[in-house]
Parts: sequence; structure tokens; C-alpha cells
Amino acid sequence: MEMNIGFHTVDFSWTKDAGQYGPALKEAALIAEGSGVSLMTFMDHYYQMEFLAPHTEPMLEGYTSLSYIAGVTSKINLSILVTGVTYRHPALLAKIVTTLDVLSGGRAWLGLGAAWYEREHLGLGVPFPALPERFERLEETLQICLQMWSDDDGEFVSKHYRLNETICHPTPLSKPHPKILVGGSGEKKTLSLVAKYADACNLFAGSPEEVNRKLTILKSHCERHHRSYESIEKTMTFMGNPLDAPDNFLSQMETYKAMGIDRVMVRYVGNPARFAQDFADTLTEKVLSI
Repeated sequence: MEMNIGFHTVDFSWTKDAGQYGPALKEAALIAEGSGVSLMTFMDHYYQMEFLAPHTEPMLEGYTSLSYIAGVTSKINLSILVTGVTYRHPALLAKIVTTLDVLSGGRAWLGLGAAWYEREHLGLGVPFPALPERFERLEETLQICLQMWSDDDGEFVSKHYRLNETICHPTPLSKPHPKILVGGSGEKKTLSLVAKYADACNLFAGSPEEVNRKLTILKSHCERHHRSYESIEKTMTFMGNPLDAPDNFLSQMETYKAMGIDRVMVRYVGNPARFAQDFADTLTEKVLSI
């Protein structure tokens, strides 16, 4: 099986003219789709992440951005990498992803994580509970979304949520439901939730040794939850710029593919259309042939 590629958008500081975002993202999505890139993702943040740029730098809302991309493309899959569980009520999140799936013709994924960026929560007045509670809410949100996407329209009652009717009509076009990706590399909780509920995981590529260890831990969680390890798509985010050293990037992709990684998410800074074109010209065909 070939190595799949995803493009992950993290940077909106490349222009001071907000009117350039739409045309550049449209061009990037069409180049990516035409060159064989199979997934386009956005961050789900209110503020820019401070390890990339000052928190006051521009940040587009993720699901609105995906909806725009859905309208100008026809094949590429669409996801947030990943939605923080604190950002939206679970039932509303299920409705948002369902709507994206229906209007895109069945191309939406649900990417979900425990959230971490306290500053943006405090800045905009969004509750930010302690980490143990966020993990509780993460599992309950997964359960709610799965019930919303099932034939069960009844109530859902858990520690943090009470829903009287889990109605979600129209239902998603993706069957049995949009692909669920749980992001993060936490060995005890996050990877256990992947094994229990998700169709895909997303790891950060620290080193091949680290990724291989995370995959081994995921396999052990699958055994504990009586889940097929092979049924879970293994994705990872490549942290560098592949265009800086293309040969090294390709060599690493071969290594990760051999250990079981199915999809590499490439994040980029700068004008997205320019990056998409440079990546297509330099690397797409070579990566797809791995």
C-alpha cells in the first residue's frame, strides 16, 4: 500500500491582507487534490500557538475553513487536527462534522483531542478544566458522537453531559460514520482511547525509535480492548519542513512506512499555494510511490 500524504495548515502570518487567505487556500487545496494528497487539515485554535509565533498572530476558525475547502474541491478528505474537547459541546460537534460530511459528499473526519492551550481558553472565557477532567470529557465526547451517528436517538447520561435526545438528522454520508481520529501520543490514556474508539491515531515524529515504541504500546492497548490493531490507520505529523532536505525526508518516510505508518501529515508555514506547488513538484510522486 502506498504512503498517503496529508497537508496540515498551521500558519496564517504570511500575509497582512486578509483578502488573500481564501484565494491562496483554494489554490493550495486544488493543487494538493490534483497531485494525490488525500487529506487536508487545519488546526482548531483561537490563538496562534506560541511555540510557532506570537499568540496575537492571525488564526482562522477551523471548521469554517474546512467548509470553504469542501466547496472548492471534490475528492480530498477534510479534518481538524485536532479539535480540542473543550471547544464545542459534543452534540454540536457531531452536528458540525455531520454537516461537513453531508455537504462535502462524505469527506469529513472527526479529529479529537484533550485540548492543551490554556491561554486561549482564558483569553476568550472558555472553561478549561484540569487534565483528568478533560480526558473524562474526551471519552464521553467520543461516546456521544458515536451514539449521535447510530440508530439510537435516545438519551445519553454521563458524568459531565446529559442529552435527552441524541438526534442527528440527516445522518452522515460516510458509513458507518465519519472516520474518527484521536490525536496525541499519551501512552496510558490517549492511545488506549484510540484502541477503544478510533479509526485512526496521530503521532508526532520525534524519532523512528519513539514512533515504533508508541505503535507497540498501541498494539498492546488493542489486545486489551479486543480490537484489531490492523483496523486502525496510523498517521503521524512530520515536524520539519520536508522541502529543506527532500532526500532525507524520503528516507525517513521509507523507515516509517516499514514500521506501519500509513499516512504522514506535512505541516507548512508560509503561503499555502506556494508550498503545495513546491511539494507537488518535488516530493508528491516520490512519497506516493513508497
